[in-house]
This record gives sequence, structure tokens and C-alpha cells, in this order.
Amino acid sequence: MKKVELSDFQRKFLAQGTGQTLFTAKEFEEALAQAKGEIMAIAIQTSKQAVFIERRACAELVEAAGHPELAEQILNRIPGQFQ
Repeated sequence: MKKVELSDFQRKFLAQGTGQTLFTAKEFEEALAQAKGEIMAIAIQTSKQAVFIERRACAELVEAAGHPELAEQILNRIPGQFQ
């Protein structure tokens, strides 16, 4: 591996840093927890929508096969879930 010489500016920057704190550890942890909560809420809602889309497609197939009562039961399997 080739050794690279650093400029005076690079050495000074690496030694001292920028001197600025963007986040405290507590602020970072709080923001991270909030972001995780938002991600989970979106994931749950998306999963519910995917299940409903799949259920609707199944009901359409069953209805096309001549079983409208069964199609209705498939759609209403969990009352109030998809309002």
C-alpha cells in the first residue's frame, strides 16, 4: 500500500476536526427512535393495503367462478378492517 503525504491543512483538520457538533448523542437517539416509529407505521399500513388488494383479487376470482356469496365472505372476513 502506497504511503500518502497529508497537507498541513489535512493534518490540522484531522487533528482538530471541525469543532462543530451536529447532534448530541441524545438528540440523535431521539430522532432515530422517531424515524423508526414512522417507518414501522408505514410498513404496517402498507402490509394492510397489500393484504386487502390480495383479498379483493381472490374475491374477484371466486365471484367470476360463480360464487358471489363466498366472494362477499372473503371481502368481509374481518369486519371494519378496510374502512
